[in-house]
Amino acid sequence: MAHKHDETYSDEEVEARLKEELPHWYLEKGWIRRKYKTSGWKGTLMVVNTVGHLAEAAFHHPDLTVSYAFVIVKLVTHSAKGITNKDFELARKIEEVIMWQPGLAAGALEGTPDDPRFKYIKYS
Repeated sequence: MAHKHDETYSDEEVEARLKEELPHWYLEKGWIRRKYKTSGWKGTLMVVNTVGHLAEAAFHHPDLTVSYAFVIVKLVTHSAKGITNKDFELARKIEEVIMWQPGLAAGALEGTPDDPRFKYIKYS
């Protein structure tokens, strides 16, 4: 069943979509969430700034929990009082950009070297 942009999903529907589309995300206390582990403060700031850019471009703003070596992203559509397509779409975009590893693709970009001096995020 297709949902309108502002129509909320039941908990069962949210969990099914997360399992299928966003397996590293989970539903907790009415929010969909994802914890991104970083290698320290620089990586944490890069994740926060990336999420901030995507959220502002989408004009849909998550709550963030920021610590030295992780960022937790929490999404809900406040105006609808639940999880909507807006949350799934922004979560997908965040996941796509934060977890992008160009070194795994057959392109000109090499990606971050496998060296602790350059690591900034822990890919999952």
